[in-house]
Amino acid sequence: MTPPPTPTPDRAEILSRLRDGQIKFLRLQFTDILGTTKNVEVPPSQFEKALSGDVTFDGSAVEGFTRVEESDMLLRPDLGTFLIYPPFSREEGERGAVARLICDVTLPNGVPFEGDPRLVLKRQIERAQARGYEMFVGTEPEFFLFERTPAGLGSTVTHDRAGYFDLAPIDKGERIRREIANKLVEMGFEIEAAHHEVAPGQHEIDFRYAPALETADRIATFKFVVKRVALEYGLLASFLPKPLAGVSGSGMHCHLSLFKGGQNAFADEKGEYGLSKIAEGFIAGLLDHAEGMTAITNPLVNSYKRLVPGFEAPVNIAWSTSNRSALVRIPAKRGNSTRAELRMPDPSCNPYLALAVMLAAGLDGVERGLEPPPAIARNIFKMTVREKRHHRVKELPSDLREAVDELGKDEVLKQALGDHVLDHFVAAKRAEWREYSTAVHAWELERYLDLV
Repeated sequence: MTPPPTPTPDRAEILSRLRDGQIKFLRLQFTDILGTTKNVEVPPSQFEKALSGDVTFDGSAVEGFTRVEESDMLLRPDLGTFLIYPPFSREEGERGAVARLICDVTLPNGVPFEGDPRLVLKRQIERAQARGYEMFVGTEPEFFLFERTPAGLGSTVTHDRAGYFDLAPIDKGERIRREIANKLVEMGFEIEAAHHEVAPGQHEIDFRYAPALETADRIATFKFVVKRVALEYGLLASFLPKPLAGVSGSGMHCHLSLFKGGQNAFADEKGEYGLSKIAEGFIAGLLDHAEGMTAITNPLVNSYKRLVPGFEAPVNIAWSTSNRSALVRIPAKRGNSTRAELRMPDPSCNPYLALAVMLAAGLDGVERGLEPPPAIARNIFKMTVREKRHHRVKELPSDLREAVDELGKDEVLKQALGDHVLDHFVAAKRAEWREYSTAVHAWELERYLDLV
């Protein structure tokens, strides 16, 4: 069965909680096209105005939003996202509590703004609902903790030398992970696991699966809390996919499932591997659109330094019920726990756009009745080129430029994103690639300066 929905408080209830809880500021949060979390903070005198959706901001100052001549935009709060932040320090607690609402962005006339990433995801959710489906998502976000310099700047010096599932005292992040988990629980998260990851200084905290929009909101909140708690410990928390060479990078595996009528539509005891035709179509859709989807799920130049053989990150477009070298893996549990684990996303992505293209790709496979190629049980990293061709295994894009080019060819994903988001996202990423490709990097100097 699907988890019971959380009751949405009404405007009067939230206003009462704001006043009774001695809230000093209300943070109106939204996200730009590149996934950066933004906010406008208002004092008690503006609470009623904020709850009515009448707070404006300058959209021309936000990446990918509007032109200067049409800059005024409104923040319309989603009342179901209301929460009160726990204090992150003693001083913060003494200054009074801060509450948060995640907002949809609208034009001054109240029309939803085409460039709002949250709107992009909501449209795909509505598309699924029109067919009787609801997508649930569970994520496994990973991050690094680094030391700060005496001046307070970030570094790439890890705070420990521990490895996968290590314990204290080798794992020096245990206390910080518990602090993060406790803060998240206070904010309504259900934490399922927290542990040290493979690389030194690398960690993972998993929270319970939920409907797609709720999960996207939680990812944004999770990243803020991780960074804020790390700051209190004098550390830098980074969601950069590959901050260190020679060790595993940080991914954000996404466990996807469609539910219909309260039941998991991916489950079928009589189907091959216990999977329904709906599941097979969804998997086929993910594989069919993987190349273009990667531009959204892995949006940085640095993302493609994680997607290389040898560090458990997928590079091959294939699926499996067992091994982790495939792009899509089907975990062992069946029944209502049946799901497809998409393994290439990383935590630098915009969660709203990433989940939107995943849902669009999967639904396209379902609607077209696509069938995935045979599942591969072997370690794909060890297969020859001929064997990969035989099994119809293609590879993910090798860099950001190639991924953006593939996105430009994918009509399903382009339609899902909409012209405004697509145009601004592609322009930003092409500029990022040009800047990277024309910069002179330390590796080039070390390798060539004395040789030529």
